[in-house]
Amino acid sequence: STPLGVGIIRIVVGAVVLLIAMPLLGSSPRQLVPLWRTPAMLVTATTAGAYQLFFFAGVSRAGVALGTLVAVGSAPLFAGLVGWVALRHRPTLGWLAATLVCLVGLGLLTGPGLTAGGAAGFALALGAGLCIAGYNVAAKLQLDRGVSALEVPAGSFTLGGVLLLPLLAMGGSFGFARLPTLWMGSALNPIDNAFSYSINQSAREALYTPTSTDEKYKAKAFIDMFVQRLAKAVAVGVSLAITTFFSDFASLRRQAGETLRAMAADLGLGPLRRACLVRCCEVERGSERSASTSAS
Repeated sequence: STPLGVGIIRIVVGAVVLLIAMPLLGSSPRQLVPLWRTPAMLVTATTAGAYQLFFFAGVSRAGVALGTLVAVGSAPLFAGLVGWVALRHRPTLGWLAATLVCLVGLGLLTGPGLTAGGAAGFALALGAGLCIAGYNVAAKLQLDRGVSALEVPAGSFTLGGVLLLPLLAMGGSFGFARLPTLWMGSALNPIDNAFSYSINQSAREALYTPTSTDEKYKAKAFIDMFVQRLAKAVAVGVSLAITTFFSDFASLRRQAGETLRAMAADLGLGPLRRACLVRCCEVERGSERSASTSAS
């Protein structure tokens, strides 16, 4: 397990539990959608996701005791500074005295055992403390605006988990490149599908919003049924070309050949399905024009 994998599992499990608990406590997950458009929620989601990476990476390098101590101990310091900058809350003398004691204590506890690896872990743990501070300040802003104490973490963990999907897909790809086994490939497939059907597909479909009706029904059908499948066929061809020079990949070469033949058959049916889709759209538009004429 890697810090990225542990962090994503943690934030995803937390998001799922909170989303299940919302209807039981009289709330609805649909209420999170408008919150995701606010800057404060974007900050809490980003810091919630980034905290997972910084904290677990820092703990793996500096040790559990040192990493936790630095992350938790530095959070109040960063919270005061972030609140001063973002909320214009000037620190009091009591806060300054407590912060000074905290810094001295951290220095005494971490200084003697700090090594090269520990220094990197120390810096990552400080990043985790900064994430805690940013999350708390942005969460306070949302609570002051009337957002419930359940919606803030539910929205933050859900959106934070989605924002980590590209990193998870990248990490899975590097992991499969270093360890090309069946188990690694099986783990990479749901990761790739989760990223594709959540962020990638939603962003791609949103690009058709400002286009005309003909562009939506004709160009989109051509791209979805021909261009994407052609790209997959090219990728399989590249895989075949690479594995030709390496005899150790004979099984992968056979699998790529079967995939290429299946895609070729799929491409053969693509024009027929596109013609059917265009014809259905034309019939639908004709019906809409007839209905509007009858109404007028």
